[in-house]
Amino acid sequence: MASWSRFNKIALLSLGAVGGSYVYYNINSTSEEKVGKNRVYNAWTTNYTPSVRWDQNWDLRSPESLVNKNKYMNDESDDNKYNEKLESVKSRSVRHLILIRHGQYHMDKKGDKERILTPLGRLQAEMTGKRLAALNIKWDLLVRSTMTRAQETAEIIAQHLRNDLPVRDCQLIEEGAPIPPEPPVGHWKPEKSDSARIEAAFRKYFHRAPPEQTEDSYTILVCHANVIRFFVCKALQFPPEGWLRISLNHGSITWVSINPNGSVILRALGDTGHMDPQYITSRNSRSCK
Repeated sequence: MASWSRFNKIALLSLGAVGGSYVYYNINSTSEEKVGKNRVYNAWTTNYTPSVRWDQNWDLRSPESLVNKNKYMNDESDDNKYNEKLESVKSRSVRHLILIRHGQYHMDKKGDKERILTPLGRLQAEMTGKRLAALNIKWDLLVRSTMTRAQETAEIIAQHLRNDLPVRDCQLIEEGAPIPPEPPVGHWKPEKSDSARIEAAFRKYFHRAPPEQTEDSYTILVCHANVIRFFVCKALQFPPEGWLRISLNHGSITWVSINPNGSVILRALGDTGHMDPQYITSRNSRSCK
């Protein structure tokens, strides 16, 4: 029994040595595959392959996609013309999109016309309007969903902004079901899919500034939670089916900036810091709207 015990000890030590060598090899191997799996990189590291690459032409407005290079390949003078054409179609300003979720509303009513804001919802819209005014930004446009709760919220907000601010109605940003969420939820059973409409809304408002725009622009969109969180996922090139993992409070402010080079920055997500805690709400019932 004693000799058998010593054999066990030797075997275990040998296995430990082999296992340790394997781990050391995997951690310190210089092969691209092992480096990518096991190493933690510094923020400034560039020699690695990202899991998902950023699509530079996500809005179909990158200069290289707008100019046909084949037309400028004959001689050196054509190269100059090509570069001049690229410069002429480049964006030069930042587009700021401020997405506002409507205030709390009566979800127990039937039909959109009866689903008006609650007294608290009107108060939330007031506080959001005051917050936008306090930012001291020269707003360029206010776009509002044609649904009653968004219309009411936008009207209250507009009272705190400049009188000549252009206001437009847009059916594309009405509430709806963007795409089935992942992970799926049992209580989420939309009557229809609004994927095409909401995708069209994204294409309409989310893009880099046109080349003729010389100053940064600020557009307010008063709409709905499903639409806003789907927009955020799309703009950041995150999996769009993850939209339901984001929660937005009533009257909250979400701020997305689109830079001239097409990069996108999320400056605020569902911000309700302008409200005291007792005024903050996100849901009236089990509905995800």
